Amino acid sequence: MHEWALAESILVAAVEAADKENMGKIKEINIEIGELQQISMDAFNLALDELVKDQDRLKDVKINIKTEKSTLVCNSCGHEWSFNEMKKKISEDEGESIHFIPEVAFVHSRCPKCNSPDFEISKGRGVSITSIKGEK
Repeated sequence: MHEWALAESILVAAVEAADKENMGKIKEINIEIGELQQISMDAFNLALDELVKDQDRLKDVKINIKTEKSTLVCNSCGHEWSFNEMKKKISEDEGESIHFIPEVAFVHSRCPKCNSPDFEISKGRGVSITSIKGEK
């Protein structure tokens, strides 16, 4: 399950970051997930809940998740559009491919204004830990 592996990676990264800051118990983790990841939040939250149970440093941790909306920008004409606009023009299978590898969006989409395949994902891609709070 993609969400389980992602949740596990986030918790490992949070513990490593806390170690570098000499934190003991981790109280809060703030995460930002790009819309292009298309995470099943139910599966992701279930994975987080299960994974923190066995770790004393993470017991009772508060995890806040923010979704960053996507913005795609055409390098040819400068037009900006969102993933929601792109989703209307791709198949379910193409959307599933983008879920696992967001860069696949470059294969399945074009600028809706000029039809160029040359665009960038300026926002809404990837996963990051924005902050961690804990006890020293």
